[in-house]
Amino acid sequence: MKYRPFGNLNWEVSALGFGCLRFPTNNGREQIDEIEATRMVRTAIDGGVNYLDTAYSYHGGNSELFVGRVLQDGYRERVRVATKMPSWKIAEWDDFDRYLGEQCQRLCTERVDFYLLHGLNRERWDKLRKLDVLEWAEGARADGRIGHLGFSFHDEYEVFREIVDAYDWTFCQIQYNYMDIENQAGRKGLEYAALKGMAVVVMGPLLGGRLVAPPKPVRDIWREAPTERTPAAWGLQWLWNQSEVSVVLSGMSTMEQVRENVATAGRAGVGTLSNEELSIVERVREAYEELCPIPCTQCNYCMPCPHGVDIPRNLEIYNEGIMYQKPESARRSYGFLEENRHASGCTACLQCEDQCPQGIPVSQWMNQIHHVLGKGKPFARSLHPT
Repeated sequence: MKYRPFGNLNWEVSALGFGCLRFPTNNGREQIDEIEATRMVRTAIDGGVNYLDTAYSYHGGNSELFVGRVLQDGYRERVRVATKMPSWKIAEWDDFDRYLGEQCQRLCTERVDFYLLHGLNRERWDKLRKLDVLEWAEGARADGRIGHLGFSFHDEYEVFREIVDAYDWTFCQIQYNYMDIENQAGRKGLEYAALKGMAVVVMGPLLGGRLVAPPKPVRDIWREAPTERTPAAWGLQWLWNQSEVSVVLSGMSTMEQVRENVATAGRAGVGTLSNEELSIVERVREAYEELCPIPCTQCNYCMPCPHGVDIPRNLEIYNEGIMYQKPESARRSYGFLEENRHASGCTACLQCEDQCPQGIPVSQWMNQIHHVLGKGKPFARSLHPT
């Protein structure tokens, strides 16, 4: 296992971290297969992994409970554990202590090594600041219940920078991969946080598995590379090639994934990819983008929709379903979207189409998107005939 600096902290983290969201399960997503998951976690730790990332909500609350149990028998002393405040559940000051206390009990610990404000966006950040979350966190650090404070993030770069500048954070966690260099915090956010001396924890390194089994045009490009790697290994090595990345989280679901990723992490290193290899990754990104059926640039000129439809997100979900050949994943993402933001709310008022620089026939796409994602109709790269 290779180790990397964790920001300005006098501690080195394993290049690979274990994301505790996708354990193997029995009878649904919440019931963890603890026998197999125990083998996986302990195999990873024996292989050098020293960072585990969980959260209050993972596996319906069972992830923290399991992590508390799996780290018995001497394993707790070999790792540092990160978990996250359920930001969306916080309504008043007393909730801070209540949830942290519950999480410590679940994790069988009196101290959380790394505590994150979970899934910050503009709305959640504003709410937590009004409740003086940073003042509370200072108290929790002073009395030893929290080792270090950070946040995970899902919003635009401008919001990310504002949050980074608001406090002397130890670390942050961002979605980042070779397809997301301009999405959310993106590469600019990675570099800005690192410049501030923060550790940067990367989640979604393979876009939730979307980059693992690529379509033929992408496979053909990978085959041209001077070094043979699996698509997963390419995605991970591209991240480890960057000095600003502290640790890459992988939500592993099988023992095979654990063994492969631990072995891959043993070859991690800054500057290990040649210019030729980096050019191959650029070509792969371009190939994926060419598979994108709707030319939306996420400029948001179409927003706000007078009827509440999240137009850019609906277009993005549909595009990803085709680009990564993951129709069911796209339908799940559509299901997670609040119903009042669904494409079905489009009334074809055409206000958005007047504003769209790309000339996208938004109303027609909204109709098709709802039929495909909401009603299970087949995907198509072009508009169905009306």
